Amino acid sequence: MNKNICALAACLLLTLPTSAAELFDNGLGNLDRLSNAKTRSISPENFTGEKGKAGMATEGTGKGAARDLGQGWKISPSVSIKAKSTFTLADIKGPGRITQIWMTPTGNFRHTIIRFYWDGESEPSVECPVGDFFACGWGKYCQINSLAICVNPGSAFNCYWPMPFHKSARITMENTDEKNMTVYYQINYELTDVPKDAGCFHAQFRREAPLKQKGIMTLLDGVEGKGQYVGTYLAWEVHSPGWWGEGEIKFYLDGDQEFPTICGTGTEDYFCGSYNFENHDTKKYQVFSTPYSGLAQVLPPDKIYEVGQRFGLYRWHIMDPVRFDKDLKVTMQALGWQTGGRYLQEDDSIAATTFWYQKEPHKKFPKLNVGE
Repeated sequence: MNKNICALAACLLLTLPTSAAELFDNGLGNLDRLSNAKTRSISPENFTGEKGKAGMATEGTGKGAARDLGQGWKISPSVSIKAKSTFTLADIKGPGRITQIWMTPTGNFRHTIIRFYWDGESEPSVECPVGDFFACGWGKYCQINSLAICVNPGSAFNCYWPMPFHKSARITMENTDEKNMTVYYQINYELTDVPKDAGCFHAQFRREAPLKQKGIMTLLDGVEGKGQYVGTYLAWEVHSPGWWGEGEIKFYLDGDQEFPTICGTGTEDYFCGSYNFENHDTKKYQVFSTPYSGLAQVLPPDKIYEVGQRFGLYRWHIMDPVRFDKDLKVTMQALGWQTGGRYLQEDDSIAATTFWYQKEPHKKFPKLNVGE
């Protein structure tokens, strides 16, 4: 073998990561790699995630059921969050990475707000109704079979977005409703070194009912810094008869003004469908949920092209993140049809949740508006 090739191969071997912690990616491709990362988990059975401190509760929501069994027998499986109050789900000292979140909250999903704070910041990097965060924006169960989010029977919310933090992570849940609520939850994470180039996870909710600018919904604006856009979830209610999804998504990157760098060709196209999501045999909308995209919910499901129908759509840019260096703005057109084969700018109602990674600090989010 050529000596230069041998030398190059030796250099490559020397630069390979020595542990899965350095790889910083979990998956089947490297699941066999041993790591120095420390696995921890926060739940009502271990509020701090401390080693050897789980299942020790003597008080909790399961105390009555466990009265004949005692400590160690599911005494604290959940927490109650009183009306108009906020509960801290997790407060973690890092560095590390959240790897998975499971929860099943009761109550009003739109009036339950989940927030994430990274590295001691006072402003949240995630601020979103819990239902919309988990791609269930209509307060009704919707099965989601995707890589980033799974929603399983009966109301099990699961999140697999990787969430690194350099110093700390804090997660809160606010119950803005008039009634108390209960939440069972588990937050799994690793204490490990975090690469310097790891961006922090962000999610923002916006709602316009109806649209402030006819035919256009601004999904995200005011993002500054370097990062990548990784996902969109829309809870969309149509206010005009007929097909409503001719509109284009537009990504304005790094100083784009009048025209964007990226422009889609239609709403169903962006969500990786085609031709109105219509099943040509049943003549109804065809729901689907796949690893990267879905029209997961149609309400009511047995109608098509009717005023007042509601839709839940998601698109995860896992394999095709939209990268930006300085700033980002994202818009979606609400465009249907009118007589004469002409487009119609619609006055629909849209709730948008957008997901991205970027370096901190981030720009303060607009005031949260969840509506009624």
